[in-house]
Amino acid sequence: MRFILYELFHEDSPVQLVKPDNSEFQNIPIQNQIRFLLELIKESGELKLTSKGFLPTKIVAEIYNQRFIKEYQFESGISKLYKEIDSQTIHLTRILTEISGLVKKRNGKISLTKKGEKSLIDNYYLFRQIFINFGTRFNWAYFDGYGDNKIGQLGFGFSLILLSKYGDSKQLDSFYAEKYFKAFPQFIRDIEEPRYTTKEKHVTRCYSIRTFERFLEYFGVIEIEKTKDRSGDNFIKKTDLFDRLISVRHTTSAIRHAGGLN
Repeated sequence: MRFILYELFHEDSPVQLVKPDNSEFQNIPIQNQIRFLLELIKESGELKLTSKGFLPTKIVAEIYNQRFIKEYQFESGISKLYKEIDSQTIHLTRILTEISGLVKKRNGKISLTKKGEKSLIDNYYLFRQIFINFGTRFNWAYFDGYGDNKIGQLGFGFSLILLSKYGDSKQLDSFYAEKYFKAFPQFIRDIEEPRYTTKEKHVTRCYSIRTFERFLEYFGVIEIEKTKDRSGDNFIKKTDLFDRLISVRHTTSAIRHAGGLN
């Protein structure tokens, strides 16, 4: 469990990232979006940010117009995209380039670092940088109203193990949440009683949004299918890309027992 929690991609960890054929990286939406931004920065040498430190509106529009990741509010016409923080995924893109060390900021401008330059010629290097930093350094609670806790993010490698075992057929997100909270029951104990639902439903929705909708789907390793009822549940199934990028070598009996893998 120590590797799952603290050294997920250590050589002795049951979870490893693997290098696929180069063409596979075209199927990773968030990577394509980050790469596009890095290429824009490379073309201009440096990119001037707004006075508040965000991407300029022209760049925001140029990124979204590629449709790497579509957002419902813009596609449906409910909202219009003007600035970086209007778009969760574009805001995330800039944050990930910074915390992954792909860009540096100086005098209100960003430019590529050596890591950023290497990322443009090595797709697997770029994938590792953003996947690992997304999982370990970006705060998953940043975009939601579920509180400043580590639900989903703590032990996210365990979710990868669950998907490796059960993801060939579609399962409800609550199926994975039940196993995750069996392994990490403190999250249910520690959370305050919500006003309009049960603790179990509250933490299940939090886990699902953070793990599936706002992490793994961005990398193209799962598919999400909404149920036809009004429960708010989703069906989750791993894609072929999952097994080409993520390898689960073994699980210990302790892990199997903790999460109900048997």
